[in-house]
Amino acid sequence: MIRVLFLCTGNSCRSQMAEAFLRAYGGNEFDVYSAGLAPGVINPYTYRVMAESGFDLAGHRSKGLDEYQGKVDFDYVITVCDDADRNCPLYLSRGAQRLHWPFEDPAAFIGSDEETLAKFRQVRDAIANRVRQWLEESPGS
Repeated sequence: MIRVLFLCTGNSCRSQMAEAFLRAYGGNEFDVYSAGLAPGVINPYTYRVMAESGFDLAGHRSKGLDEYQGKVDFDYVITVCDDADRNCPLYLSRGAQRLHWPFEDPAAFIGSDEETLAKFRQVRDAIANRVRQWLEESPGS
């Protein structure tokens, strides 16, 4: 089983989306996790746009790295924002392949409700496409 951690700053949208997509698309070959360097709460827009794509994130929560440190050995640590890429603790990369998939932070977008939803949808779709692309290239495929 290939263990993958998606890492972001807050574990509030991008890493949550990536975790959900890899769980769905990767099948039983992957054990998938997500975490944030400074976890907060899942952004309400994340729930909305993922539900539009058929993903129910009810029961998901924002998690910190401490939940996995010394407990899970990852094969891949994939950072989905520049902050996480710059600040990912070195202990996470021992034995794990580090990948960086930079995605725009939709939570930083300022606009109307519809404009914000559009930004979250754009990022959601980019993440879904990147996960699919990686699965075509990855050793688990």
